Amino acid sequence: MTTATDHRALAERASADLADATAEEALRWTAETFGDDFIVASNMQDAVLIDLAAKVKPDFDVLFLETGYHFAETIGTRDAVEAVYPGVRIVNAQAEQSVAEQDAQYGEKLHDRDATLCCNLRKVVPLRKTLANYSAWVTGVRRVDAPTRANTPIVTWDERNGLVKINPIAPWTDEEFDGYLRDHGILQNPLVSVGYLSIGCAPCTAKVLPGQDPRSGRWAGQSKTECGLHG
Repeated sequence: MTTATDHRALAERASADLADATAEEALRWTAETFGDDFIVASNMQDAVLIDLAAKVKPDFDVLFLETGYHFAETIGTRDAVEAVYPGVRIVNAQAEQSVAEQDAQYGEKLHDRDATLCCNLRKVVPLRKTLANYSAWVTGVRRVDAPTRANTPIVTWDERNGLVKINPIAPWTDEEFDGYLRDHGILQNPLVSVGYLSIGCAPCTAKVLPGQDPRSGRWAGQSKTECGLHG
Protein backbone atom coordinates (compact mmCIF):
# COMPACT_ATOMS: atom_id res chain seq x y z
CA MET A 1 0.00 0.00 0.00
CA THR A 2 1.35 3.40 -0.99
CA THR A 3 1.56 5.80 1.95
CA ALA A 4 1.60 9.58 2.20
CA THR A 5 5.34 9.32 2.89
CA ASP A 6 5.78 7.44 -0.40
CA HIS A 7 3.78 10.06 -2.28
CA ARG A 8 5.73 12.88 -0.68
CA ALA A 9 9.00 11.28 -1.82
CA LEU A 10 7.50 10.75 -5.28
CA ALA A 11 6.54 14.43 -5.47
CA GLU A 12 10.01 15.52 -4.41
CA ARG A 13 11.65 13.42 -7.13
CA ALA A 14 9.18 14.56 -9.76
CA SER A 15 9.64 18.19 -8.76
CA ALA A 16 13.25 17.92 -9.87
CA ASP A 17 12.72 15.58 -12.82
CA LEU A 18 9.83 17.59 -14.28
CA ALA A 19 11.03 21.07 -13.41
CA ASP A 20 11.18 22.00 -17.09
CA ALA A 21 8.44 19.69 -18.36
CA THR A 22 5.90 20.77 -20.92
CA ALA A 23 2.23 20.68 -19.94
CA GLU A 24 1.77 17.50 -21.97
CA GLU A 25 4.78 15.83 -20.33
CA ALA A 26 3.54 16.72 -16.85
CA LEU A 27 0.04 15.45 -17.59
CA ARG A 28 1.29 12.27 -19.21
CA TRP A 29 3.41 11.60 -16.13
CA THR A 30 0.33 12.19 -13.98
CA ALA A 31 -1.82 9.75 -15.96
CA GLU A 32 0.90 7.09 -16.08
CA THR A 33 1.72 7.45 -12.39
CA PHE A 34 -1.75 7.70 -10.89
CA GLY A 35 -4.13 6.12 -13.41
CA ASP A 36 -7.63 7.09 -12.27
CA ASP A 37 -6.41 8.20 -8.84
CA PHE A 38 -6.16 11.92 -9.66
CA ILE A 39 -8.58 14.78 -10.26
CA VAL A 40 -8.33 17.92 -12.39
CA ALA A 41 -9.58 21.11 -10.74
CA SER A 42 -11.45 23.73 -12.75
CA ASN A 43 -13.29 26.93 -11.85
CA MET A 44 -14.91 26.79 -15.31
CA GLN A 45 -13.42 30.05 -16.50
CA ASP A 46 -12.23 28.04 -19.47
CA ALA A 47 -11.45 24.45 -20.45
CA VAL A 48 -7.75 24.82 -21.30
CA LEU A 49 -6.54 22.47 -18.57
CA ILE A 50 -9.32 19.99 -19.28
CA ASP A 51 -8.47 19.98 -22.99
CA LEU A 52 -4.78 19.40 -22.27
CA ALA A 53 -5.58 16.52 -19.90
CA ALA A 54 -7.96 14.95 -22.42
CA LYS A 55 -5.13 14.71 -24.94
CA VAL A 56 -3.28 12.23 -22.71
CA LYS A 57 -6.24 10.55 -20.99
CA PRO A 58 -9.79 10.86 -22.36
CA ASP A 59 -11.54 9.91 -19.12
CA PHE A 60 -10.87 11.56 -15.76
CA ASP A 61 -12.57 13.34 -12.87
CA VAL A 62 -12.93 17.13 -12.85
CA LEU A 63 -13.36 18.92 -9.55
CA PHE A 64 -15.82 21.82 -9.52
CA LEU A 65 -16.49 23.68 -6.28
CA GLU A 66 -20.26 24.16 -6.34
CA THR A 67 -20.42 27.00 -3.83
CA GLY A 68 -24.02 27.97 -4.47
CA TYR A 69 -22.90 31.45 -5.50
CA HIS A 70 -21.81 30.92 -9.10
CA PHE A 71 -22.80 32.97 -12.11
CA ALA A 72 -25.27 31.20 -14.40
CA GLU A 73 -22.61 31.44 -17.12
CA THR A 74 -20.17 29.45 -14.99
CA ILE A 75 -22.70 26.66 -14.45
CA GLY A 76 -23.38 26.74 -18.20
CA THR A 77 -19.67 26.36 -18.94
CA ARG A 78 -19.48 23.39 -16.57
CA ASP A 79 -22.38 21.72 -18.36
CA ALA A 80 -20.82 22.48 -21.77
CA VAL A 81 -17.57 20.80 -20.66
CA GLU A 82 -19.49 17.58 -19.99
CA ALA A 83 -21.01 17.75 -23.46
CA VAL A 84 -17.75 18.50 -25.31
CA TYR A 85 -15.58 16.04 -23.33
CA PRO A 86 -17.75 12.91 -22.87
CA GLY A 87 -15.08 11.11 -20.87
CA VAL A 88 -15.03 13.81 -18.20
CA ARG A 89 -16.78 13.10 -14.91
CA ILE A 90 -17.71 16.30 -13.07
CA VAL A 91 -17.34 16.01 -9.30
CA ASN A 92 -19.40 18.79 -7.72
CA ALA A 93 -17.87 19.47 -4.32
CA GLN A 94 -20.46 21.13 -2.09
CA ALA A 95 -20.39 22.68 1.37
CA GLU A 96 -22.03 20.87 4.26
CA GLN A 97 -24.59 23.67 4.50
CA SER A 98 -26.74 25.12 1.74
CA VAL A 99 -26.55 28.88 1.29
CA ALA A 100 -29.87 29.20 3.15
CA GLU A 101 -28.55 27.13 6.07
CA GLN A 102 -25.36 29.18 6.19
CA ASP A 103 -27.40 32.39 6.18
CA ALA A 104 -29.49 31.08 9.07
CA GLN A 105 -26.39 30.38 11.17
CA TYR A 106 -24.10 33.28 10.23
CA GLY A 107 -26.49 35.85 8.80
CA GLU A 108 -27.03 36.77 5.17
CA LYS A 109 -24.14 37.85 2.92
CA LEU A 110 -21.38 36.37 5.06
CA HIS A 111 -19.09 36.99 2.07
CA ASP A 112 -19.44 40.75 2.61
CA ARG A 113 -18.64 40.57 6.33
CA ASP A 114 -16.09 37.74 6.49
CA ALA A 115 -15.04 36.58 3.03
CA THR A 116 -12.33 34.34 4.45
CA LEU A 117 -14.80 32.37 6.57
CA CYS A 118 -17.21 32.11 3.65
CA CYS A 119 -14.45 30.80 1.37
CA ASN A 120 -13.38 28.33 4.03
CA LEU A 121 -16.89 26.96 4.45
CA ARG A 122 -17.84 26.83 0.78
CA LYS A 123 -14.49 26.13 -0.89
CA VAL A 124 -11.61 25.06 1.33
CA VAL A 125 -13.43 22.43 3.42
CA PRO A 126 -15.28 20.85 0.46
CA LEU A 127 -12.02 20.82 -1.49
CA ARG A 128 -10.17 19.04 1.30
CA LYS A 129 -12.90 16.43 1.69
CA THR A 130 -12.98 15.73 -2.04
CA LEU A 131 -9.21 15.55 -2.41
CA ALA A 132 -9.08 12.97 0.39
CA ASN A 133 -10.39 10.49 -2.20
CA TYR A 134 -7.37 10.92 -4.51
CA SER A 135 -3.59 10.65 -4.50
CA ALA A 136 -3.00 13.68 -6.74
CA TRP A 137 -4.71 16.75 -8.13
CA VAL A 138 -4.02 18.89 -11.18
CA THR A 139 -4.54 22.65 -11.13
CA GLY A 140 -4.37 25.50 -13.61
CA VAL A 141 -2.31 27.75 -11.34
CA ARG A 142 0.18 29.88 -13.27
CA ARG A 143 3.12 31.90 -11.96
CA VAL A 144 1.91 35.06 -13.66
CA ASP A 145 -1.48 34.91 -11.91
CA ALA A 146 -0.31 36.71 -8.79
CA PRO A 147 2.87 37.49 -6.79
CA THR A 148 1.86 34.74 -4.34
CA ARG A 149 2.15 32.20 -7.18
CA ALA A 150 5.41 33.39 -8.73
CA ASN A 151 7.41 30.35 -7.58
CA THR A 152 4.82 27.67 -8.31
CA PRO A 153 6.56 24.39 -9.24
CA ILE A 154 5.19 22.00 -11.84
CA VAL A 155 5.02 19.16 -9.32
CA THR A 156 4.98 19.57 -5.57
CA TRP A 157 3.74 17.97 -2.37
CA ASP A 158 0.56 19.64 -1.13
CA GLU A 159 1.16 19.68 2.61
CA ARG A 160 -2.19 21.19 3.45
CA ASN A 161 -4.27 18.56 1.66
CA GLY A 162 -1.85 15.64 1.88
CA LEU A 163 -1.42 14.67 -1.76
CA VAL A 164 0.67 15.32 -4.87
CA LYS A 165 -0.14 18.55 -6.70
CA ILE A 166 0.60 19.02 -10.40
CA ASN A 167 0.57 22.48 -12.01
CA PRO A 168 1.27 21.66 -15.68
CA ILE A 169 0.79 25.19 -17.05
CA ALA A 170 2.60 26.97 -14.21
CA PRO A 171 5.28 28.43 -16.57
CA TRP A 172 2.83 29.64 -19.22
CA THR A 173 2.71 33.32 -20.00
CA ASP A 174 -0.55 35.09 -20.75
CA GLU A 175 0.42 35.05 -24.42
CA GLU A 176 0.94 31.28 -24.41
CA PHE A 177 -2.33 30.72 -22.58
CA ASP A 178 -4.35 32.99 -24.85
CA GLY A 179 -2.70 31.44 -27.90
CA TYR A 180 -3.73 27.92 -26.85
CA LEU A 181 -7.24 29.09 -26.10
CA ARG A 182 -7.54 30.74 -29.52
CA ASP A 183 -5.69 28.20 -31.67
CA HIS A 184 -7.59 25.22 -30.31
CA GLY A 185 -11.04 26.79 -30.06
CA ILE A 186 -11.29 26.03 -26.36
CA LEU A 187 -14.49 26.57 -24.41
CA GLN A 188 -14.43 29.79 -22.41
CA ASN A 189 -16.84 31.28 -19.91
CA PRO A 190 -18.72 34.05 -21.80
CA LEU A 191 -18.17 36.42 -18.88
CA VAL A 192 -14.50 36.74 -19.86
CA SER A 193 -15.40 38.57 -23.07
CA VAL A 194 -17.29 41.24 -21.12
CA GLY A 195 -14.52 42.04 -18.65
CA TYR A 196 -14.58 39.37 -15.96
CA LEU A 197 -10.98 38.20 -16.18
CA SER A 198 -10.77 36.15 -12.97
CA ILE A 199 -14.05 34.45 -12.21
CA GLY A 200 -15.12 33.21 -8.82
CA CYS A 201 -18.38 33.47 -6.91
CA ALA A 202 -20.74 36.13 -8.26
CA PRO A 203 -20.92 38.30 -5.09
CA CYS A 204 -17.11 38.53 -4.91
CA THR A 205 -16.27 38.96 -8.61
CA ALA A 206 -16.26 42.24 -10.53
CA LYS A 207 -15.30 43.38 -13.99
CA VAL A 208 -11.68 44.44 -14.46
CA LEU A 209 -10.90 47.84 -15.89
CA PRO A 210 -8.53 48.06 -18.88
CA GLY A 211 -4.90 47.77 -17.77
CA GLN A 212 -5.72 46.43 -14.32
CA ASP A 213 -4.42 43.18 -12.85
CA PRO A 214 -6.93 40.45 -13.83
CA ARG A 215 -7.27 39.36 -10.21
CA SER A 216 -8.19 42.88 -9.10
CA GLY A 217 -11.78 41.90 -9.81
CA ARG A 218 -11.74 39.33 -6.99
CA TRP A 219 -12.80 40.62 -3.57
CA ALA A 220 -12.56 44.20 -4.84
CA GLY A 221 -12.04 46.69 -2.03
CA GLN A 222 -10.70 44.04 0.36
CA SER A 223 -7.13 43.05 1.21
CA LYS A 224 -7.99 39.44 0.39
CA THR A 225 -6.28 38.09 -2.75
CA GLU A 226 -6.61 34.30 -2.39
CA CYS A 227 -9.55 32.07 -1.46
CA GLY A 228 -7.27 29.68 0.41
CA LEU A 229 -7.23 26.81 -2.08
CA HIS A 230 -3.62 27.29 -3.11
CA GLY A 231 -2.13 28.95 -0.06
